[in-house]
Amino acid sequence: MSALHESNLTSLKFLHRGKVRDLYEVDDQHLLIVQTDRLSAFDVILPDPVPGKGEVLTSLSNFWFAKLGHVIPNHLSGIAPEDVVKTDADRAQVQGRAFVVKRLKPLPVEAIVRGYLVGSGWKDYKKTGAVCGIALPAGLQEAQKLPQPLFTPSTKAAVGDHDENISFDEVVKLLGAARAEEVKAATLALYTQAADFALTKGIIIADTKFEFGTDAAGKMYLIDEALTPDSSRFWPAEQYQVGSNPPSYDKQFVRDWLESTGWNKQPPAPNAPSDVLEKTAEKYSEALQRLTA
Repeated sequence: MSALHESNLTSLKFLHRGKVRDLYEVDDQHLLIVQTDRLSAFDVILPDPVPGKGEVLTSLSNFWFAKLGHVIPNHLSGIAPEDVVKTDADRAQVQGRAFVVKRLKPLPVEAIVRGYLVGSGWKDYKKTGAVCGIALPAGLQEAQKLPQPLFTPSTKAAVGDHDENISFDEVVKLLGAARAEEVKAATLALYTQAADFALTKGIIIADTKFEFGTDAAGKMYLIDEALTPDSSRFWPAEQYQVGSNPPSYDKQFVRDWLESTGWNKQPPAPNAPSDVLEKTAEKYSEALQRLTA
């Protein structure tokens, strides 16, 4: 399978290149988002793409947008990506890996929700007895399900910078009290319904992040991507046990390999071996198959 590290559309005006997504202008009401096969780890974009990753992100996001549309509207326009480009070369780059979306104003927060005590949350809890300042009962173990999901927002950093956790009070300062409460409620509702569904497919969603945007009238939408291995920690339920971090359907193969190289986590990242990239691609595809089968 060929991989797309960067899109290069000639039919549309290029606007922005993020860690994974390339953004183009369709018109004053719509944007085209191309989900490339780029992979970022430790907030650095790797030089080698993961073949098929962009298609998996697109298929899985479309699945969740449809399934969770009753919770909050999303940014999809219903326009086919192939219909807004003009050349065969451009159509080949957008097929199966792009969205035409409403042009919305992104909110300046990452809406992170944690259902299990793992990763940076576990490290935080061991030091402080809390996660992002939210106090938790004593005696919890690694990977344990939390008494209730936690909304732990962060800033949205530019490419190459690190997101920083912020308190709910800081979200209120950024968005206003009513919008902050709306973001928190939507985040928790989306996570709870997605996690309950995923469990029926044998997948635990340990944590995830959402992004939201607003239209000119102030109505809020779910934007970006949703509940993919790029933005979520997916665990196979059959391998889950409290006290240890289960293997996950994400870029853990790449992260583990990078940790083993002694890389200092500053750009540029080293080239990853093909077998590491292939295993990562397999995990992404397996998550898609299990969730949507």
